[in-house]
Formats: sequence, C-alpha cells, structure tokens
Amino acid sequence: MTMAKPVFVVIPNYNGADELAASIESVLAQSVHDISLVIVDNDSHDGSRQIIERYCKKDPRVRAVWRDKNYGYTGGVNPGMQLAIDEGATYVAPFNNDAVADKHWLKHLIAFLDDHAEYGIAACNLLHLDGKTYDSTGDQYSVWGLPYPRGRDEPVSKKYHAQRDIFGASGGASLYRTAMLRKVGLFDQDFFAYYEDIDLSFRAQLAGWKVAYVPESIVYHAQGLTSARIGNGFTTYQYMKNLPLVIVKDVPFAMWWKIVPRFWLAYSMSFANAVFKKGFGKAALRGLGMAIVLTPKKFVERRHIQRSKRATNEYIWSLFLHDLPPSAHKLRAIRAAWWRLRGRREQDIAS
Repeated sequence: MTMAKPVFVVIPNYNGADELAASIESVLAQSVHDISLVIVDNDSHDGSRQIIERYCKKDPRVRAVWRDKNYGYTGGVNPGMQLAIDEGATYVAPFNNDAVADKHWLKHLIAFLDDHAEYGIAACNLLHLDGKTYDSTGDQYSVWGLPYPRGRDEPVSKKYHAQRDIFGASGGASLYRTAMLRKVGLFDQDFFAYYEDIDLSFRAQLAGWKVAYVPESIVYHAQGLTSARIGNGFTTYQYMKNLPLVIVKDVPFAMWWKIVPRFWLAYSMSFANAVFKKGFGKAALRGLGMAIVLTPKKFVERRHIQRSKRATNEYIWSLFLHDLPPSAHKLRAIRAAWWRLRGRREQDIAS
C-alpha cells in the first residue's frame, strides 16, 4: 500500500489560468519534496482544466478534484483538506492560485509545527508580488468585531521579522495540523469567501490550539485578483454576510456587551458607505439579508463550538486588538470626536 504524503498542499482555482502555472511550479519546487498537491477546480471555463491536466500527467505528486460549479474559496479548499485527513497526512496547506512561494515556504512552517505540538496553525510572511509591502503577517481580531491582516500595505521592515503568537492565519498560504482540523472542522462552507480563515482560527483558539507567525516562511501574493474577476459587489456581499457570523459563532457571550455595540456602529457605517458611496446597495442588502437567514444555523453550530471550548475567556480576550484596526480612519475620527465631547484625550482610550 502506498504511504500517504505527510504534507498536502491544496490550490483552489476558479478561472485562474493566467497565474495558475506559476503557483503550481512554486509548490512543486519546494525544498520539501515529500508532498501531495491537490488542485480543486471550481468549474473554470478559461483553459485552467488543460493546465491542471498537463501537470497531473507530468508529475505524480499532482492530482485534481473537479467541481460542478463555483463553490468559492471554502468549497475549493475543503475537498483537498478532507483528502489530507482521510489519507493520514500530518499537515495541509491551502495555497492561493495567484500566489508564488519561496522554495523554503513549507520547510519553515513544518519545522515550527514539528517542534511545537500545542500549535495548530502556522502563518507565513505573505508579501505583495513586488516584495516591497506586506499583504499579511497573520490576522488580528479587534474588540470592535473587525478582523484585519496585520501589516497590510506597510513597507517591508524589521517590524515583522520576529516569530510570535497571533490571533489567526491567512487561509491563502498557511499550514494547518490535520489533528486540529479533525477536532474543530474545516472552513465553513457558508462563508464561501472572506473571513472563513478568521472563523477557523477563532475555533482553533477556542479549542485550545495556538497560532504562530513564522517570518522566515515567505509567499508572494497578487492580493484581490480573484475577487476582481468576479466583481459586481462580490466583496461587499461577502463582507456584509460574513462579519456578523463570526460573532454569532465564535465570540463568547461574556464579551458580547463590549464587542457587539461597537460592531454594529462599524457595520452600519460600512453598510451606508456601500449604499451611498460605492453604489453597491443591492449587494450590501443581500449580504445583510443572508446573514440574518444564516444566524439561526450559526447559533446551532455555536453551541458545539462553545461547549468544546478549552481556552479561558481571559486568554481569548488577551488575543484581541484593544483598539480599532489601523485602516478604520472614519471610525477613529468619530471616536475621537466623542471622547473630546466627554473631555477625554484619544491617547487615554482603552478597551
């Protein structure tokens, strides 16, 4: 019987023919050779199939999963993750079809998880394609209920050169321990795209697994390229749908009184911005409507997540950013005005 590869890489693809070959080549060129590459195609119609079939014939490490429609990022990754679990792999790494990995990307992530059994996820140093600015050095979650990628658009510097614990990992090029996935589950298919990695990292933290940022592991990413292909308010719809679901599923009730009022202010402002400034009113309304429709289902899922919680509320609270995300400029202005009315200074603000 053929032994399963200890590491699986899963590339989800939807009409990514222009970038797909470079992504595949960078995975096959990894300094860790004992891998299995699974490409999950969401019914592309741009020539992707021919590219994937060519690699399947050329390299025995490559195989394909063909889907009958676009199931989004979650539906493009979960089948490959499930294969990794079913075949006894130790680790599995989702990898974006518009990303290119340094040859030691996997080596550094595997080495870290091999040495730290209490960690379920290891995040890489995700740079923009030009290598001059950061896409993500891990994900953060704010006490305003707003996730964001650490360091996005900042120039590369020594600021993010140290390994450290983080709240969550970007789903685009991180390494997941399959033992953890067996406990907490895969990406939530209802998210489709956006914040599914926040949700999974949150569930992992609640279950007692830690997440680390490993700066030596480097990937270059054409951020936003796939979403731009879909267009027509796609990002707005997913944003308005998924953000409330993270709170419904994952945030312990003891924290709701601090997080939920702040969140609804931020969410309402985003909704108004989508309607009156961006012209995506229909997408925003559809997203809000679907969030409401999915809320009862997520409350049912929440019961299992919270009952299986191993981490203390104090520990989870310590993982959050006790401030607004750096890019929340309008909210910062409103908050500063509010505190001025109350005779307090911006620098005095605490969580």
